[in-house]
Amino acid sequence: MLESHKKLERNSILLLIFAVIAVSVGGIVEIVPLFRVQTTIEPVKGLRPLTPLELAGEDIYIREGCNVCHSQQIRPLRDEVQRYGHYSLAAESMYDHPFVWGSERTGPDLARVGGKYSNTWHMEHLTDPRSVVPESIMPRYDFLARQGLRTWDLPDKMRTLRTVGVPYTQDDIDNALVDVQAQTMPDEDPSGLQKRYGPKVVPQDYGSHDPGGPTEMDALIAYLQQLGTQVDFTAYDPDYELHKSVAPGAAKGGAK
Repeated sequence: MLESHKKLERNSILLLIFAVIAVSVGGIVEIVPLFRVQTTIEPVKGLRPLTPLELAGEDIYIREGCNVCHSQQIRPLRDEVQRYGHYSLAAESMYDHPFVWGSERTGPDLARVGGKYSNTWHMEHLTDPRSVVPESIMPRYDFLARQGLRTWDLPDKMRTLRTVGVPYTQDDIDNALVDVQAQTMPDEDPSGLQKRYGPKVVPQDYGSHDPGGPTEMDALIAYLQQLGTQVDFTAYDPDYELHKSVAPGAAKGGAK
């Protein structure tokens, strides 16, 4: 075996041929499954695209580098599930462009942070992290409450996302600027917003109280508060969803 390998190493043409073969095989193994991605992402009830306000919040989350210190991926390991909640599903990230899984946990994972704390807690934490978590090393983001939210380009962002598969409708895009305002006004009629994004989206006070309109703080808190809340894990049956996606009608029962 070693003698054969020496021949391969000493013959540059032969080494090149075998290197090309090895790379080609590896490439096929990695690339071919991407053409069948529908079979690798199980359909899950309740998933929806981000609202325009949440979409703006995701941009701020990325801009401020939150994904550098916080992950959004809970691995199916006992200690992670006990600490953070149900392990992450591939479908939960299917509308994220780009993905914000993160690769480091200087701070805790945020995949299930939605609804865990109040809007006021998030406002205080972002304004002065050590006021609620004394050992925190997170920098202050109080300036976000003084920064008006840029909204004029949201319809264009939604159109772009629609071209890569995010199911925004023309009605969603046409009402983007209206929905941004409506989601931050607790007394606003929620019917239009909920018709487009579901009953879980409720107009509320995110804490910044800027008479000029929504702030970047509002958008970021709205984004954080929806993380991990779309899937009802009390009704989620992975075996049922998998069988249903492979052979519709073959499985009975499952998520209700």
